[in-house]
Amino acid sequence: MSASNPIRAGVLTVSDRCSRGEATDTSGPALCELLRAKLGATIVATRCLPDERDQLAACFIEWSRADAGIDLILSTGGTGLAPRDVTPEAALSVFERQHAGLMELARLRCLSKTPRTFLSRGVAGTIGRTLILTLPGSLRGSTENLEALLDILPHAIETLRGEVKDDGRPDAAPSSAPGEKVIRHAR
Repeated sequence: MSASNPIRAGVLTVSDRCSRGEATDTSGPALCELLRAKLGATIVATRCLPDERDQLAACFIEWSRADAGIDLILSTGGTGLAPRDVTPEAALSVFERQHAGLMELARLRCLSKTPRTFLSRGVAGTIGRTLILTLPGSLRGSTENLEALLDILPHAIETLRGEVKDDGRPDAAPSSAPGEKVIRHAR
Protein backbone atom coordinates (compact mmCIF):
# COMPACT_ATOMS: atom_id res chain seq x y z
CA MET A 1 0.00 0.00 0.00
CA SER A 2 1.21 3.48 -0.67
CA ALA A 3 1.91 5.90 2.14
CA SER A 4 -0.65 8.26 0.58
CA ASN A 5 -3.39 5.62 0.72
CA PRO A 6 -2.61 3.33 3.68
CA ILE A 7 -4.86 0.53 4.83
CA ARG A 8 -7.41 1.83 7.32
CA ALA A 9 -8.08 -0.80 9.97
CA GLY A 10 -10.27 -1.52 12.95
CA VAL A 11 -9.38 -4.03 15.67
CA LEU A 12 -12.12 -5.61 17.76
CA THR A 13 -11.24 -7.59 20.88
CA VAL A 14 -13.87 -10.15 21.84
CA SER A 15 -13.60 -11.09 25.51
CA ASP A 16 -16.07 -11.26 28.35
CA ARG A 17 -13.29 -10.78 30.92
CA CYS A 18 -11.57 -7.89 29.13
CA SER A 19 -14.88 -6.13 28.50
CA ARG A 20 -15.60 -6.25 32.24
CA GLY A 21 -12.11 -4.99 33.14
CA GLU A 22 -11.13 -8.30 34.75
CA ALA A 23 -8.28 -8.98 32.29
CA THR A 24 -5.93 -6.90 30.17
CA ASP A 25 -6.24 -7.09 26.41
CA THR A 26 -2.87 -8.00 24.91
CA SER A 27 -3.98 -9.32 21.51
CA GLY A 28 -5.75 -6.18 20.29
CA PRO A 29 -2.80 -3.83 20.90
CA ALA A 30 -0.37 -6.39 19.42
CA LEU A 31 -2.47 -6.63 16.24
CA CYS A 32 -2.57 -2.83 15.99
CA GLU A 33 1.21 -2.68 16.28
CA LEU A 34 1.70 -5.41 13.65
CA LEU A 35 -0.64 -3.62 11.25
CA ARG A 36 1.26 -0.36 11.70
CA ALA A 37 4.75 -1.88 11.54
CA LYS A 38 4.28 -4.42 8.75
CA LEU A 39 1.59 -2.83 6.56
CA GLY A 40 1.88 0.88 7.39
CA ALA A 41 -1.79 0.75 8.34
CA THR A 42 -3.69 3.50 10.10
CA ILE A 43 -5.75 2.21 13.03
CA VAL A 44 -9.02 4.14 12.95
CA ALA A 45 -11.10 2.13 15.42
CA THR A 46 -10.59 -0.20 18.37
CA ARG A 47 -13.16 -1.70 20.68
CA CYS A 48 -13.55 -4.46 23.25
CA LEU A 49 -16.87 -6.31 23.41
CA PRO A 50 -18.17 -9.32 25.31
CA ASP A 51 -18.91 -12.62 23.58
CA GLU A 52 -22.39 -11.52 22.51
CA ARG A 53 -23.36 -12.37 18.95
CA ASP A 54 -25.68 -9.38 18.36
CA GLN A 55 -23.14 -6.84 19.65
CA LEU A 56 -20.36 -8.32 17.52
CA ALA A 57 -22.52 -8.40 14.38
CA ALA A 58 -23.56 -4.77 14.98
CA CYS A 59 -19.91 -3.70 15.30
CA PHE A 60 -18.95 -5.48 12.05
CA ILE A 61 -21.81 -3.72 10.27
CA GLU A 62 -21.04 -0.30 11.80
CA TRP A 63 -17.36 -0.45 10.93
CA SER A 64 -18.11 -1.67 7.38
CA ARG A 65 -20.29 1.30 6.46
CA ALA A 66 -18.85 3.17 3.49
CA ASP A 67 -18.65 6.40 5.50
CA ALA A 68 -16.47 4.66 8.12
CA GLY A 69 -13.80 4.16 5.45
CA ILE A 70 -12.38 1.01 7.08
CA ASP A 71 -10.65 -1.39 4.69
CA LEU A 72 -9.82 -4.17 7.14
CA ILE A 73 -11.44 -5.34 10.37
CA LEU A 74 -9.58 -7.79 12.56
CA SER A 75 -11.35 -9.39 15.48
CA THR A 76 -9.43 -11.33 18.10
CA GLY A 77 -11.18 -13.84 20.32
CA GLY A 78 -14.29 -15.95 20.36
CA THR A 79 -13.23 -18.34 17.58
CA GLY A 80 -12.60 -21.46 19.66
CA LEU A 81 -14.76 -24.28 20.94
CA ALA A 82 -15.94 -22.78 24.24
CA PRO A 83 -19.72 -22.43 24.53
CA ARG A 84 -19.55 -18.60 24.45
CA ASP A 85 -17.23 -18.48 21.40
CA VAL A 86 -19.62 -16.97 18.85
CA THR A 87 -17.46 -14.61 16.78
CA PRO A 88 -17.59 -16.76 13.61
CA GLU A 89 -21.37 -17.03 13.85
CA ALA A 90 -21.70 -13.26 14.35
CA ALA A 91 -19.49 -12.57 11.34
CA LEU A 92 -21.18 -15.13 9.11
CA SER A 93 -24.57 -13.62 9.93
CA VAL A 94 -23.54 -10.29 8.36
CA PHE A 95 -21.04 -11.19 5.63
CA GLU A 96 -22.14 -10.34 2.11
CA ARG A 97 -19.48 -12.68 0.75
CA GLN A 98 -17.55 -15.33 2.66
CA HIS A 99 -13.90 -16.00 1.80
CA ALA A 100 -13.04 -19.32 3.44
CA GLY A 101 -9.66 -19.58 1.72
CA LEU A 102 -8.05 -16.75 3.69
CA MET A 103 -8.41 -18.35 7.09
CA GLU A 104 -7.61 -21.78 5.68
CA LEU A 105 -4.35 -20.32 4.34
CA ALA A 106 -3.59 -18.80 7.75
CA ARG A 107 -4.19 -22.14 9.47
CA LEU A 108 -2.04 -24.02 6.95
CA ARG A 109 0.81 -21.55 7.30
CA CYS A 110 0.60 -21.75 11.12
CA LEU A 111 0.48 -25.56 11.20
CA SER A 112 4.28 -25.90 11.40
CA LYS A 113 4.18 -23.93 14.67
CA THR A 114 1.27 -25.80 16.28
CA PRO A 115 -1.51 -28.16 15.21
CA ARG A 116 -3.74 -26.23 17.64
CA THR A 117 -4.16 -23.67 14.87
CA PHE A 118 -6.92 -25.92 13.57
CA LEU A 119 -8.89 -25.46 16.80
CA SER A 120 -9.69 -21.93 15.65
CA ARG A 121 -12.96 -21.64 13.77
CA GLY A 122 -11.99 -18.22 12.40
CA VAL A 123 -13.71 -17.04 9.23
CA ALA A 124 -13.15 -14.31 6.66
CA GLY A 125 -15.46 -12.38 4.42
CA THR A 126 -16.55 -8.99 3.19
CA ILE A 127 -19.22 -6.43 3.80
CA GLY A 128 -19.13 -3.88 1.00
CA ARG A 129 -15.48 -2.96 0.47
CA THR A 130 -14.37 -4.04 3.95
CA LEU A 131 -12.49 -7.29 4.58
CA ILE A 132 -13.14 -8.95 7.94
CA LEU A 133 -10.88 -11.58 9.52
CA THR A 134 -11.80 -13.30 12.79
CA LEU A 135 -8.59 -14.34 14.52
CA PRO A 136 -7.92 -16.42 17.65
CA GLY A 137 -7.96 -14.64 21.01
CA SER A 138 -4.54 -15.57 22.33
CA LEU A 139 -1.66 -13.18 21.75
CA ARG A 140 0.34 -15.88 19.96
CA GLY A 141 -2.58 -17.23 17.93
CA SER A 142 -3.83 -13.84 16.77
CA THR A 143 -0.42 -12.48 15.78
CA GLU A 144 0.72 -15.68 14.06
CA ASN A 145 -2.50 -15.84 12.03
CA LEU A 146 -2.14 -12.20 10.98
CA GLU A 147 1.55 -12.68 10.13
CA ALA A 148 0.55 -15.66 7.97
CA LEU A 149 -1.52 -13.34 5.76
CA LEU A 150 0.59 -10.16 5.67
CA ASP A 151 1.98 -10.92 2.21
CA ILE A 152 -1.45 -11.07 0.54
CA LEU A 153 -3.51 -8.56 2.52
CA PRO A 154 -2.35 -5.46 0.59
CA HIS A 155 -3.43 -7.01 -2.73
CA ALA A 156 -6.73 -8.13 -1.21
CA ILE A 157 -7.44 -4.59 0.05
CA GLU A 158 -6.43 -2.98 -3.26
CA THR A 159 -8.75 -5.39 -5.07
CA LEU A 160 -11.66 -4.63 -2.73
CA ARG A 161 -11.05 -0.92 -3.20
CA GLY A 162 -11.36 -1.44 -6.96
CA GLU A 163 -7.78 -0.37 -7.61
CA VAL A 164 -6.58 -3.57 -9.30
CA LYS A 165 -7.05 -4.71 -12.88
CA ASP A 166 -5.85 -8.28 -12.63
CA ASP A 167 -7.08 -10.27 -15.59
CA GLY A 168 -3.91 -12.27 -16.24
CA ARG A 169 -3.34 -11.03 -19.79
CA PRO A 170 0.34 -10.43 -20.54
CA ASP A 171 -0.57 -7.23 -22.42
CA ALA A 172 -2.87 -5.85 -19.70
CA ALA A 173 -2.55 -2.14 -19.13
CA PRO A 174 -4.26 0.14 -16.64
CA SER A 175 -7.15 2.17 -17.93
CA SER A 176 -7.39 5.87 -17.34
CA ALA A 177 -9.10 5.23 -13.97
CA PRO A 178 -7.24 7.02 -11.18
CA GLY A 179 -5.08 4.74 -9.09
CA GLU A 180 -5.76 1.62 -11.13
CA LYS A 181 -2.97 -0.97 -11.11
CA VAL A 182 -2.12 -4.00 -13.17
CA ILE A 183 -0.58 -6.83 -11.16
CA ARG A 184 2.03 -8.91 -12.97
CA HIS A 185 2.15 -12.47 -11.67
CA ALA A 186 5.46 -14.38 -11.69
CA ARG A 187 5.28 -17.57 -13.68
